[in-house]
Amino acid sequence: MQFTAEQIADLLEGEVDGDPQVLVSDLAKIEEARSGTLTFLANPRYTDHIYTTKATIAIVNRDFAPGRALPKTLTLIRVADARMAFTILLERNNELQYEKKGYEQPSFVSPKARIGKNVYIGAFCYISDDVELADGVKIFPNSYLGDRCKVGTNTRIHAGVKLYHNTVIGADCVIHSGAVIGADGFGFVPRADGTYEKMPQVGNVILEDHVEIGANTTVDRATIGQTIIRSGTKLDNLVQVGHNAEIGSHTVVVSQAGIAGSTKIGSHTQIGGQVGISGHLVIGDRVRIAAQSGIASSIGDGETVQGSPAFKKIQHDRSSVVFRKLPAMLQRIDQLERELAELRTAYEAGFRK
Repeated sequence: MQFTAEQIADLLEGEVDGDPQVLVSDLAKIEEARSGTLTFLANPRYTDHIYTTKATIAIVNRDFAPGRALPKTLTLIRVADARMAFTILLERNNELQYEKKGYEQPSFVSPKARIGKNVYIGAFCYISDDVELADGVKIFPNSYLGDRCKVGTNTRIHAGVKLYHNTVIGADCVIHSGAVIGADGFGFVPRADGTYEKMPQVGNVILEDHVEIGANTTVDRATIGQTIIRSGTKLDNLVQVGHNAEIGSHTVVVSQAGIAGSTKIGSHTQIGGQVGISGHLVIGDRVRIAAQSGIASSIGDGETVQGSPAFKKIQHDRSSVVFRKLPAMLQRIDQLERELAELRTAYEAGFRK
């Protein structure tokens, strides 16, 4: 699809500086742009490229003042925040990639399912009894939705996603390929003979609005009650969330992190890659956990921690400095011990005289 500079400026609440009717059909980096593409300038380090770019339209901050002549074929769109404006365009372009409607065949949709308007269901999907799909939901091929699942308005479920029964997904969510939402939590009771009795997992999973779940991430259903991911939270690829866990709003969890059952995590918290969090803990709001940290105790609001087991990052950094000096310190200790032994020997020899 093609768009004029005027149409783009209207979307971004910007001002056209150049030809308002010039057309673009693609997006590009400023140093790689070609005719017919749109680019942006937000980082001053790339300013030189705007004088040589082959892009047709460039988004710039309103206060941008060219230091020399711009290409005659370049139209500017001036906005309050060029980076944010370009992000909005990327989002819109991404939405256009997924503009699909209707049912592809073969697929199965239960006659007991309730389907909203403008819904897309890809080939080889299975939509079980009493599923509710709100308007604008898109479910890509090879996905499975178990009995009584609910999916909110404009949520996008990518290929190969599995939603177990009773899972509830809010509006404007994105679930990437291979994710499994609502599988049994890891609940086993040891018997006297050393074997294990499986504890039935009869709860469910709730994802609130604007949640994004990465590829091959798993969120386990609760034993009783709910496992809950609050509004605006983003989970990266290969994240594991245990049964009855709760993650607060606008928290981010990076790849390969594991959150054990019944742990409660606050809002606006950042959890790095390969972090392991034990069960039944409380992690506060605005907490920052560095990559590969092991969390074995609760953390208060606003703390930044690192290490395994993790402790305050400033203490961890100071300890790291000492750790790097350990070989030299060991040599020094060995030297001091030798000198002390020599002094002791000399003292004892003098005492015997």
